[in-house]
Amino acid sequence: MGRIHLRRISRFVTGSIATFGVALAGPASAAPVAAAVFHPSVSDYVQMTTSTTPPTQAQCNSVGRRCFNPQSTRAAYNLAPLYAAGHDGRGVTIAIVDSYGSDTIAHDLHVYNQTFGLQPMCGEEGVSCGPGMPTFSILHVEGAPATTAPPSTSNSPGQEAKSAWALEVSLDVETSHAIAPQANILLVTTPTAETLGVQGFPNMMDAEQFVIDHHLANVISQSFASAEDAFSSFQAIQPLRHAYISAAANGVTVLGSSGDGGTANIQKTPVSQFGSLIPFPTVEWPASDPLVTGVGGTYLCTDATNTTSRVVDSASPPGACRNNPGVAEVGWVDSGGGFSHVFSRPSYQDSLPAGSTPIDAMRGVPDVALQASSRTGALVYITLPPDGLSGLICGPKGSPPCSTGWYDIGGTSLSCPQWAGLVAIADQINGGGLGLLNPGLYKIGASASRYASDFYDVTVGNNTNPNFPSVPGYSATTGWDPVTGLGTPNAANLVPDLVKAVNGH
Repeated sequence: MGRIHLRRISRFVTGSIATFGVALAGPASAAPVAAAVFHPSVSDYVQMTTSTTPPTQAQCNSVGRRCFNPQSTRAAYNLAPLYAAGHDGRGVTIAIVDSYGSDTIAHDLHVYNQTFGLQPMCGEEGVSCGPGMPTFSILHVEGAPATTAPPSTSNSPGQEAKSAWALEVSLDVETSHAIAPQANILLVTTPTAETLGVQGFPNMMDAEQFVIDHHLANVISQSFASAEDAFSSFQAIQPLRHAYISAAANGVTVLGSSGDGGTANIQKTPVSQFGSLIPFPTVEWPASDPLVTGVGGTYLCTDATNTTSRVVDSASPPGACRNNPGVAEVGWVDSGGGFSHVFSRPSYQDSLPAGSTPIDAMRGVPDVALQASSRTGALVYITLPPDGLSGLICGPKGSPPCSTGWYDIGGTSLSCPQWAGLVAIADQINGGGLGLLNPGLYKIGASASRYASDFYDVTVGNNTNPNFPSVPGYSATTGWDPVTGLGTPNAANLVPDLVKAVNGH
C-alpha cells in the first residue's frame, strides 16, 4: 500500500467526531485514467424548510412530492419484524465513501436522529458515548478540504461541487443509519472528485483498499459513478478494480448506485461545454462491475404517512404514482440500467426469474433497487456553511442559493446507502461479512417461491431519460429488468434468506 500515515483517536469525545487521517499511495494511483465524468448520484433535491422542523406531508404534496421519513420507509419495506427479532446491524460497520465530506455532518446527524427519535450514535454532536452504542467516525484520506465559499471574484464551480458532495454525505449517513440503527458508520472521504489523471476514482479505490486491508468495514456503499464509455478505453477501468477483488476475497460487500440518467450518460469532452451526450444506451461503473451489487431505483408509491405497513397511495403526488393506480412501486425514469459494454454476463446471471428481460452476452445492470425518485424521496437535514452561500441553487435559474434546513432528496444515492443498511443487518445475522451478494441474490431469483416471498417485483416503468429521448431506455418487466433489477426488498423475508443463499442454501 505504499507509505501510510495514520492518526487514530483512541476514544470518542462527547460532541465530536473521531477522525482518522491517512495518506495513501495505492495500486491505482499510478494508473492513467480518462477524464470520466465522476459525480455523486444525488440527482434531485428540493429544500423544504429553512429550520430544524421538517416539512409536513401537505407541504411536500404542495410541490408535487411525497416525503418519506425513516419510519414510513421502514414500513414500506417491511423491516419491523427484523427489529423485533433484534436484527438492527449491531456489531457491523458500514463504510460510506464520498468526496470532500461535510464539516457539519456530526451536527446534521444529531438533528436528524433527534427529530425522528432514532438511536443516537457515539460521534454525533452533543451525544455522550455509552457501552453498546453504534459509532460514527470519519476516515480522511489525504486531507479534508473545508466546505467554504469561493472568493466573490472566482468563476470556479468548486464550492458548488463541495456542497453537492456535502448533500450526498448527509443523505448517505442519515439514511443508512435509519435502516440499520445499531450499525457503526465510517465516513471515508477523499479530497478530489474529478477523475483527471491520478485523481478521483484512483483515490477512491485506494481509500477502499485501505478500508478492506485494515478490516475497517463489512459493507461499502458507493454513491458515485461514471459511464463506462466515458473512460478513454475500457482497459482503463481494469486497474481500478483492485479494491473489489480484495473485497470479494475478504468477505466485504460492495454496493454501487446505478446512476441517475437512465440510459443516457455524458463524457467530459468538450470540457468547455460541460461534456457531451453519449448517443447510445450506456451503464455506469462501478455498478456495472460483476464484483459490485448495482442498486437502481423506483418511485415508492406507498403511503408516506403510514409507519406500520406497506399501503399503496395512488392519490398523492407524483404523477408516476397517480398514473399507475394500485401499484406500490414504479420503475424510476432516471434509474441507471442496461447492459455493460465492458463486462461479460457473469455466471450468476445465467438463471433469472420467469418472465425476465433476457440478459444476453453482457452483464445486466442493476441487480436490485429501492426508492430513488426524489418525488417519493427521503427527508434529509443538512447545514450548508456559510448559510446562504452554498453555491447550490434551489429553484429555477436566478433563484437564491440553497441554505440550511430539511431537503427532500432522491437519486440512486438514496437507494444505495439504504441497501447498505439492509446488508449490515444481514451481516449481523450471518455473524460476519457476507462478501459478494450477487450469486445469492440470483439464487433466490431462480426459485419462484423464494423470489415471490423475498422481493417486490417492479413491473411498471421505463428508464428513457426524458431530457434525452434520442437514447432509448428499457421497460420494467416481470422478474429481472434493466430498470430495477430483481426488484425491491421485502426485508423481513429477504434479509435472512439472503444469508442462507450466500452460504449455499
